[in-house]
Amino acid sequence: MTALTTDTIIQRIADLQDEDGLFPSVRRNDTIGYRREDTNVFFTAITVFTLLSLRPRVRSETQILIDRIAERAVAAYPIFRNKDGLNTYNFWPTRPSRHFPNGRLFHRFEHFRIPDDIDDTAMVYLTTNQSQTDKRWLKDKLSLHANGSQRHQIRNTYADYRHLRAYSTWFGKNMGVDFDACALSNLLYCIYQYKLPLNQHDTDSLTYLRSVVESGRYVSEPFRCAPHYARTSLIIYHMARLMAAFDIPELEPIRARLIDDAYHEVRKATNRVEQCMLATALRRLGKSAPMPPLDGIEKDVKTFHFFIAGLLTAYEQPLLRRFADRSIVQMRWQCEAHSWALVAEQMGWS
Repeated sequence: MTALTTDTIIQRIADLQDEDGLFPSVRRNDTIGYRREDTNVFFTAITVFTLLSLRPRVRSETQILIDRIAERAVAAYPIFRNKDGLNTYNFWPTRPSRHFPNGRLFHRFEHFRIPDDIDDTAMVYLTTNQSQTDKRWLKDKLSLHANGSQRHQIRNTYADYRHLRAYSTWFGKNMGVDFDACALSNLLYCIYQYKLPLNQHDTDSLTYLRSVVESGRYVSEPFRCAPHYARTSLIIYHMARLMAAFDIPELEPIRARLIDDAYHEVRKATNRVEQCMLATALRRLGKSAPMPPLDGIEKDVKTFHFFIAGLLTAYEQPLLRRFADRSIVQMRWQCEAHSWALVAEQMGWS
């Protein structure tokens, strides 16, 4: 077997890219024996984003390979663009809608067709060349769907956060407002990367991120703080990436808490991809972290899941929300290419 290096892993990732430029993923719920191949833009965009961050630290031949991967991926983005031609992006293909692809039930119901979201949109923007006009348009668009705008008012968060005019995960006009610490971290990364003007929505989004850490809620109730990721380790990873890339004074008070909790999480993590991810977060926060052993890591790569979808997450009815964090009403998404990218990312820091 070829020795694992950053370059050989990136070649593996390239080999996983399909003829459409996408990276295959699966959604599954082992509690009910559910597993389906999934076609989405999210894993392709975040894999490309991670590879582009590695580009300066690899050989010139691998840089060319990353550029080729990115070029093929970007060519696939248009099928996920807003169904009306606006410059926001959906998790699934939009024209025609292919929500829950390869399924037998959910794709038949309009109720399960989700609106465009900030996570996919931010990652597409971060991996493409967008015009200044489009960047400014996005900033204005985000304000229209933030909490407290156009009668949008969040109900499914802690009472002391309901006044925050933070960004919602969703662009849909009929979708409830939703705060997710990981999605907000990705969006703020995009906003800071493009030096877009900051406003109260940005300030309140940072307040939310700082508070879920300071309060310890992201450890005790990660699902409520980031319902689409639902793990403390993933919140740490996203926030550390944001803080390493930009000088954000509002988040500095939580650096020490993030470091302490990252060390705790890496000690209890059983999946080595998760250990790699946390080690990367610690390096970004200015601390050392050991590289987990790579022998046989292929099994960990194939079983690691990066985010979830809760079938009851979007509901604001309190009775339904009580069951939203149960595994039986959640699907887990896995992508081999992105898991390898997380391993390569940690190796790049070594």
